[in-house]
Amino acid sequence: MASQLLSAAGNHVSLPEIYVRPESQRPRLHDVINDVNIPVIDLGSPDRQQIVAQVADACRSFGFFQVVNHGVAVDSMEKMMEVASEFFHLPPEEKAKYYSDDPTKKMKLSTSFNIRKESVRNWRDYLRLHCYPLEEFVAGWPSNPASFKEVVSAYCREVRQLGFRLLGAISLSLELEEDYLEKMFGEQEQHMAVNYYPKCPDPELTYGLPAHTDPNVLTILLQDPNVTGLQVLKDGRWIAVRPLPNALVVNIADQLQALSNGRIKSVWHRAVVNSDRERISVASFLCPGNSVVISPPEKLVGGDGCPAIYTSYTYEEYYDKFWSTTLDEHCLDFFKR
Repeated sequence: MASQLLSAAGNHVSLPEIYVRPESQRPRLHDVINDVNIPVIDLGSPDRQQIVAQVADACRSFGFFQVVNHGVAVDSMEKMMEVASEFFHLPPEEKAKYYSDDPTKKMKLSTSFNIRKESVRNWRDYLRLHCYPLEEFVAGWPSNPASFKEVVSAYCREVRQLGFRLLGAISLSLELEEDYLEKMFGEQEQHMAVNYYPKCPDPELTYGLPAHTDPNVLTILLQDPNVTGLQVLKDGRWIAVRPLPNALVVNIADQLQALSNGRIKSVWHRAVVNSDRERISVASFLCPGNSVVISPPEKLVGGDGCPAIYTSYTYEEYYDKFWSTTLDEHCLDFFKR
């Protein structure tokens, strides 16, 4: 039922009860830290060793970082945000063509996270797309706005190349061969979530998305340059991630934590909302093939390393488990030895 969409309902005067979190689960926005220096890595630096060292430090200490001079064209980023905004402001009857609450669908417009399981909803609509191989999926994407397929395809290609560059740096930071992770994860799938967070009448009572980790390998986030909403957890405190001009945010996700045997951490993060401005973000996910077995290399297990923390599993097993749990559960915990 497309009537479930927040973007179909216009301005909201009060927060519907189904979005109100119990008091113990509310975001406590006054406790959020706003002045922490988030790692920023210049991928255009000629000093490759420095880049690898910075990536190593960010992966171990934060589980995320921002990148600049990353090779994704500013024009592509701006067009991606523009076409996303145009899509969510289409008439409700146009958006209704794409609505589904089926979590298994590879292209859908939906709301919250998984309304079939949730007792409290999140203040978010989202468009989910599968993006690789492009020729397999583009035909089913929205054709309105008219430029949607062209713009999103171009952005997806550039982000995918950035993702592989980042995996190379992360491999080197783990003292592995540069192409180890790319080869290990196989011909990786690529998904996208285009998120729309409307103005919220009472941001202290709800989330855009509550605290969670990502189930995939690596997430690259394009943020609204003018509206802060992403927050990450470090040392028990929530930190606001202020958008930097032309930067992208990189989240380490669960499969890198497992494959590194815990040396790098999948970051807990959340999206909060505000009463003044809507916010759009575009999350691109690199994912292993379903049949890929996730297991750390021998170099990271035993000897000077620690014993294997997690059992071996296929990504299909992991992803199925992820969708059977709630967002606030860390799916990796179910695979501990």
